[in-house]
Amino acid sequence: MHKDIATPIRTKEILKKYGFSFKKSLGQNFLIDPNILRNITHYAGLDDHTGAIEIGPGIGALTEHLAREAKKVVAFEIDQRLLPILEDSLSPYDNVKVINQDILKADVGAIIAEEFQSVDKIMVTANLPYYITTPIILKLLTENLPIDGLVVMLQKEVADRISAVPGTKEYGSLSIAIQYYTEAETVMVVPKTVFMPQPNVDSAVIQLTKRKQPAAQVLDEEFFFTIIRSCFAQRRKTILNNLVSQLPNGKQKKNDILSALSEAEVDPVRRGETLSIQEFAKLSDALLPYFK
Repeated sequence: MHKDIATPIRTKEILKKYGFSFKKSLGQNFLIDPNILRNITHYAGLDDHTGAIEIGPGIGALTEHLAREAKKVVAFEIDQRLLPILEDSLSPYDNVKVINQDILKADVGAIIAEEFQSVDKIMVTANLPYYITTPIILKLLTENLPIDGLVVMLQKEVADRISAVPGTKEYGSLSIAIQYYTEAETVMVVPKTVFMPQPNVDSAVIQLTKRKQPAAQVLDEEFFFTIIRSCFAQRRKTILNNLVSQLPNGKQKKNDILSALSEAEVDPVRRGETLSIQEFAKLSDALLPYFK
């Protein structure tokens, strides 16, 4: 068993050896607590039939924990300065491949097809860079990839929004977009003291388990998400007022919108944050004929 990378002493040694300095623009905060990494790996449920995708491996702190449990790890690292460090720190593990690409631009489907031919399950595990957490998660969920779930560390505030339920102030279009594809649960709150350098905010680990079927059946997925965004455009406004102001020719089509609300059995004076995913699905299907 090799000494964990994720200790303050070992992390400092590695950074000093390579003269590495943190780039604020890349949101680099490295974990220095092995227990938290073990927990993340545990929640991901990895075994020797599982492939793991990691985003932003840094100096390999989480990567080595994944490599010990999973059959194969593919890590996307955008910062070229980290490649020689990873090659060194992960040299004991022959089941890790580091790809120097921006995950948001990568053809993840093609990489999965090439790298994970002999696994039964694929999990995404990452300490995500906070400034692009949402686009990364949405890309991985909307591109119809053969991923079984994600266990990721992110800003606690974002985790709260992702796992929020209707009727709470955290609940919004992000909660719905992610819960449409997954079951979301915050499994761990993480203090800022376990990072180097320390971020300004607390973090949380969220477990997203991919649903076999989306949470609701809709006639037009793109339109469904347009309706959700419209209903949350101004949180204090009623659904009717948001739809009238957000949809094309909404003012002229106010009666159509009222008819659709009535058909979907949604009271026009409710606010977006009170509707469940299923109610949004009914509303979207009822509005579709008037706007497509």
